[in-house]
Amino acid sequence: MALLLSAVIGLEREIRQKSAGLRTHTMVGVGAALFMLVSKYGFTDVLSFGRVVLDPSRVAAQIVTGIGFIGAGLIFVRRDAVRGLTTAAAVWVTAAVGSAAGAGLPWLAAEATGAYLLISLGFIPLARRLPHPGTRFAVLRVSYPDGHGMLRQVLKLTTDSGFAVDELETRSVDPGAPGLYGARIEPMVEVSLRVHGRGSVAELAARLSELPQVRAVTSDSLNTAAE
Repeated sequence: MALLLSAVIGLEREIRQKSAGLRTHTMVGVGAALFMLVSKYGFTDVLSFGRVVLDPSRVAAQIVTGIGFIGAGLIFVRRDAVRGLTTAAAVWVTAAVGSAAGAGLPWLAAEATGAYLLISLGFIPLARRLPHPGTRFAVLRVSYPDGHGMLRQVLKLTTDSGFAVDELETRSVDPGAPGLYGARIEPMVEVSLRVHGRGSVAELAARLSELPQVRAVTSDSLNTAAE
């Protein structure tokens, strides 16, 4: 059961192309169930009434803290944007589902899996409809090699993220000294975008930095000046 339910969670993350997918979540769930089974039944040969008493919950407590090491490895910060928090939480929930299955609580494990799918899939439209504090104004500077047609992708991603472009300015960046062994350094272009919208500027900067050929993305908030 731990294998099946963990695979369901992992399949959802795999379809959405997250850093931890089907195999990672399935192994976490199966491993947590194995720890619970070992904790419950692995020491029956050493139990002695009145002399040796074991607490099966001690391994469950170690699963809760130990899975944090995997979760921490999935979280990273890129240009002021934190990524991977939801995937880390999904791994943590998968460990709990596996623990419940291993402890002999199948309905609780199944209900937790259903709750995860409701939160992960059903809350996305709800979050998009929530009111935001206000319009955000910012200047984004995106650097990329010249001649790759990146400007169109930058503008499309910006508008798709809910931002309107107020001003746009491009300038060529001097590549400086020749590269290693005299190799020619590709000329760079820096695009400055003055934007406004109700989305997250940090999230937009992180998404822009993931575009192919993009070398650097910086952002400056203008909300104080706008107010």
